[in-house]
This record gives sequence, structure tokens and C-alpha cells, in this order.
Amino acid sequence: MSHDDVTRELEDFINNHPMVIKLKSQPEFSKSISKSEIRHNFIERTLTGPGKIVVSPFTWMETGGKSLVQISYLGMDLCGHPGIGFANCCSAAFPNKNGMTANLNINFRAPVFARNFVVLRANTTKVQGRKIWVEGHIETLVTEGEKPVVLVEASALFIELRQSAVGANLSLLAVS
Repeated sequence: MSHDDVTRELEDFINNHPMVIKLKSQPEFSKSISKSEIRHNFIERTLTGPGKIVVSPFTWMETGGKSLVQISYLGMDLCGHPGIGFANCCSAAFPNKNGMTANLNINFRAPVFARNFVVLRANTTKVQGRKIWVEGHIETLVTEGEKPVVLVEASALFIELRQSAVGANLSLLAVS
């Protein structure tokens, strides 16, 4: 199967997953990250491709940047040990694009297995001036009725850059 076939198959799976269908039906969530932003994103530039993060992460942002939901598929080339994803790749899921990471605390709770879908859920917990506090976790993507396994938990403090033109678009709009 070619890389394009694999990509299409994975994108179809994500687009037809009950979680995605539910997110699409919620007016407070909108799909985020346009193709034009991809080349400027660390994850897209270095970790996306055949055997890695095979398809661009599917990201939804809640209105006002209160929360974020992102679905990714992790390939075999992200392994630190055979079949187990390299844990530090998970920390790359928590960077921001309009500021600087001042503090990032990560707790690994369970192995992140390759050839699996994962869900990043993040919430803005506080905004004070240019400071943005975020908490989140990465969990397994499950079907209805199953309970997801929390793989990684994190909290972070981001500082919006002074020259950033984001203005009122603070909070998770700075994270992706």
C-alpha cells in the first residue's frame, strides 16, 4: 500500500470516528490549523511523514481558546523501543505558536504504543497579562462505550511574545 493510500485510509478513519462527528456537530468547536500553517509548525516539519505522524493532526479549538482537542496517528518510526513510541515526542504535542514555553511539566502514565491513534485534550486554566497556563493530557482514541487510557499528563506556562499580534486571542489559541 502506498503512503498516499495509507494517509487516505487514516484520514477517512479519523473523519468518520464518532468523536470527530460529535466535534463537527458542536458549534463551539471549529477545526483549526490550515495547510498554510503546517510548514511553520515543529511537529509538521519534523515529525510528520511516512512512518511518523502519518497524517497532519486533526485539531479542534473551542471558541475563545478555552480548550483544544487534537487527534493524531503515531507510526513506527517514532519508537524509542520496538513498538513503543518515543516518550519525548509526546512533549512536542504541547508547544505553542505565539509565545514561549516558560515551564512544561510532563508525567508519563502509560506506554504510548506505535500504530495507534491518540487524543490530546488541553484546557486554558488561567490567563494573566501575557501569561497563559494550560493543562492537558494525551489519551487513547476509543470507540463509544470504552474508557480512554491516559498516557501523558502535562501542565505548562506559556508567555505570549511582546511583538505578537494576537491581542485578544490569548489562551489556547497560542497552543498547537
